[in-house]
Amino acid sequence: MKIVILVGDGMGDYPLKELRDKTPLQVAAIPNIRRISAAGTVHLVQSVPDGMFPGSDVANLSLMGFDPRLCYTGRAPIEAAGAGIPMTAADVAFRCNLITVQNELIADHSAGHISTEEARPMIEELERKLGRDGLHFFTGTGYRHLVIWANGPCALTTTPPHDVLDQPVSRHLPQGERREELLRLMDASRSLLADHPVNRRRRQAGKSEATQIWLWGQGRRTALAGFRELYGLSGGVISAVDLVRGIGRLAGLEAVLVPGATGFVDTNYAGKVEATLKILQQHDFAFVHVEAPDECGHSGQRDMKIKAIEAFDREIVGPVWRALETAGRPYRLLICTDHRTPVAVRNHTAEAVPLAVLNGPVGAVTRETAFDEFVDGGRVFKTAFEWIQECIQRRRNL
Repeated sequence: MKIVILVGDGMGDYPLKELRDKTPLQVAAIPNIRRISAAGTVHLVQSVPDGMFPGSDVANLSLMGFDPRLCYTGRAPIEAAGAGIPMTAADVAFRCNLITVQNELIADHSAGHISTEEARPMIEELERKLGRDGLHFFTGTGYRHLVIWANGPCALTTTPPHDVLDQPVSRHLPQGERREELLRLMDASRSLLADHPVNRRRRQAGKSEATQIWLWGQGRRTALAGFRELYGLSGGVISAVDLVRGIGRLAGLEAVLVPGATGFVDTNYAGKVEATLKILQQHDFAFVHVEAPDECGHSGQRDMKIKAIEAFDREIVGPVWRALETAGRPYRLLICTDHRTPVAVRNHTAEAVPLAVLNGPVGAVTRETAFDEFVDGGRVFKTAFEWIQECIQRRRNL
C-alpha cells in the first residue's frame, strides 16, 4: 500500500468581506480536493499543540507523525539538516533571512522573493567579510539562508520577520544573553549589502532590495526517530524549502531537491509530481509540500493566494491522484495544510485545519464536498500527529 501526504502550506484563512464572508479555501476552484473529501473523510485537526508557536516547523513535524512537544529544538537546526549541513553538539544554527527594511520598518521578510541566484553572491560576500572560524554563512533557497555558529548564543528570544511586517525593527530585535553579538552581525550586513551589485540591479528594476540579514529560529541540532523504525516505511520528501526536507532527512527519508522548485507560485509543479511518482516506484511513502499559499498569505495577496491554492489542486493533487488510480494498487492519500496564514493577519495562526483521507482505488468520483476551515461544524477531531500516526499505522492491518 502506498501512502501519500500532500500539503498546501498555509492554505487556511479567515472569512473575508471581499469574498462575501468566505475564506480563500471556500471560494477556490479545487475540484480534486473536494472529490477526494467526498470519496473519503475530512476532519479538522489541531496541527499545533497547545502552548507551541504556530510555525511551519512545528506543524509539519505533526503532519509527518511526530509529536513536536517531544522532539522540537528550533527551526534552524532542522533547516540545516535539510541543507545537508552537519552540526556538532556545540553548534547553534540560526535562520538567516535576507529582508527589506524601509524607514526602519520591516517591509518584506523575503526581499521581494529574491531568487537563489541573486542571493548566493550576497551570502558569499557575508561569509567572506563576517564569517570566521566557528561562524559560517550558508546559502539556502531564495531568501532563506543559515548561519552555523560554534558555541553560539542560544538562550535568546528571536522573532520571525514574517510575523512583524510593517512594524519597527527596534521593537523586535533579539533579546537575551549575548544579543549584542547578533546585533553586530545584523548591523554589519546593512553596510555590506547597501551597494551590492545585486541590489543595484534590483533597484534599477524597481524591485525590493535585500537591505540586511535577520537572524532567528536558533537551536541546537535536532534528532528524530527513524521513519522505518517507527512505521515500517521507506520513502521521500519533496519540497522547495530546507525545513521540510530537513524533517525528512532527520527521519531517514530521501529528501528530493527538484530543479526549479522555488517555494513560490512559479515553482516546478510538474517536477514535483515526477519526483513523487519516482519515489513511489521504489518506496511506500511520499510527503509533498507546496509553499506558495503560505507566501501569499504573508504578503497579504488574497487573489494570489486563491490562485496558489487552485494551482496546488490542479498541478499537484490532480496528477498525483490520477497516477495512484491508474496504478490500480491500494493507496491512502491525505490532503492537508499545516496551519492557517490569513491574508488579513499576514502571519501564522494556531486554529485547527482541514485534513482529508482517501483509501483507494475508488474509480470515478463526481460528487464534491467541503474542504475548509468549518468542516464538522468547526469541531476539532484530534491532533494532527495522532491522526497521521493512526493513518500510517493502520496500513499494517490492511
